[in-house]
Amino acid sequence: MPVVPKLTTLRQFDTCRLIPSRFADVEDSVLAPLADSDAVLRDLFTLDNATSERLRGEYGGLPGIGVDELVFGVPNFRIINAAYTYPRPEGSRFNDGERGAWYCAFEVETSLAEITFHKTVEYMEIDRFDDSVTYQAMLADFTSIFHDIRGIEAYEGCLDPTSYIESQQLANDLLDSGSMGVIYPSVRRPAGNCLACFRPALVGNVRKGQAYRLTWSGSPTPVIETI
Repeated sequence: MPVVPKLTTLRQFDTCRLIPSRFADVEDSVLAPLADSDAVLRDLFTLDNATSERLRGEYGGLPGIGVDELVFGVPNFRIINAAYTYPRPEGSRFNDGERGAWYCAFEVETSLAEITFHKTVEYMEIDRFDDSVTYQAMLADFTSIFHDIRGIEAYEGCLDPTSYIESQQLANDLLDSGSMGVIYPSVRRPAGNCLACFRPALVGNVRKGQAYRLTWSGSPTPVIETI
């Protein structure tokens, strides 16, 4: 009989999710510098919206998540919804390519370790460590009951540093059973704790925290600065 993850009542404030700074100010669109008039900007918005997965989701056009699950009218609701409507094609640790999740860490150091790892892998693939990127911390508060795989040997495969096969299968099973999400130990920072929240409505009090600049100058280890 398979081991069922334990349930943990989580009351965790100031969890940290790092997103590219260009997505943090949704109202200040990245399209703005391309337009020399309001009329041109409106046309660019129209073209952009035609392929926006977030807007498709908000109008009920995505297979992985219904419009009734998304959030509206709360601060940063577009950023919340985007986490669920823009999954990576191959998925992430606890979601597949059809439905995203809100990933965050209990500690900012853990978020930095996670994002640094994934960006460094990208640069390793092209064998070039020469870039500078900025990230905005989005803080959120959680008060709910989540499945918790910390300290459970049966779920060590879900923490495989090179594969998401077992973790995505677990996530799909839990999601189908009504789970709110998964608490798990960080794979990239052993002392850290992470949460993959499956339900947009549980992502509370989203607001900006500190911004960071990560700079690679020939080395796989970046210099991290607050900005």
